[in-house]
This record gives sequence, C-alpha cells and structure tokens, in this order.
Amino acid sequence: MSEERYRRGMEVRRAVLGDAHVDRAQERTTPFTEDFQSFITRYAWGEIWTRDGLDRRTRSCITLTALVALGHLEELRMHVRAAVRNGLTPEEIKEVLLQCAVYCGVPAANSAFAVAQEVLAEIEEEA
Repeated sequence: MSEERYRRGMEVRRAVLGDAHVDRAQERTTPFTEDFQSFITRYAWGEIWTRDGLDRRTRSCITLTALVALGHLEELRMHVRAAVRNGLTPEEIKEVLLQCAVYCGVPAANSAFAVAQEVLAEIEEEA
C-alpha cells in the first residue's frame, strides 16, 4: 500500500509541480531529507491530492490560501505555478488573493500579490 501510495503521489506531484521541480527536489535529497521527501510524496501527494472529493483547481485554491495565511512565500511561489498548471487563470488567482486579503490580512495578501505577479510574469515570458 505504501509503495502504491508513493507511486500515485509521485505521478500527481509531477503533474501538479512539473518534472523540472520534482527532479530538482529529488536531486537535492540527502540521507537527512529522504524520509521527509518520501513522507510528502506518500501523504500530501499520494493520499490527499489523489482523493476524489475535490478537483485539483479547488485544491490549488485552498493551498494558495493556506500558504498566504501562514506566510510561506517560497511555497506560494511554487504553488502559483502549480495553480496555473491545474488550470487557474491569473484572474482566478487574483480573486483567491483578494479573498485572502479579507480573511488572512492585507499585509499577507500584499506579499502574496508581489510573489504571484512575479511568478505569473515568469510564466508569461516562458510561453
């Protein structure tokens, strides 16, 4: 079961974050971090992101909100890219961040808008 969960998790992780990101994470894995990498692949990606209850777009909206609320801007950067990969438009990401301004605070949303704008510009340049 754990091996299957890892396999499914890696499939979803690659689909959501992209091969390049996952490959970089795998390359940076050390004996110290390998258990953590396995854990997030099995549980976050293989157990939660594979559930039928929510689609990936909705999961991305929730993830963006949680990252804004907790001030995890580096993870937010990664998940803005993931949200686009999951089909969210820049307009929808903006709406999520506006919602965050009310419920997570204006300073948190202000920082999130700066990160998202930078990431969206990078994505546009890459296209």
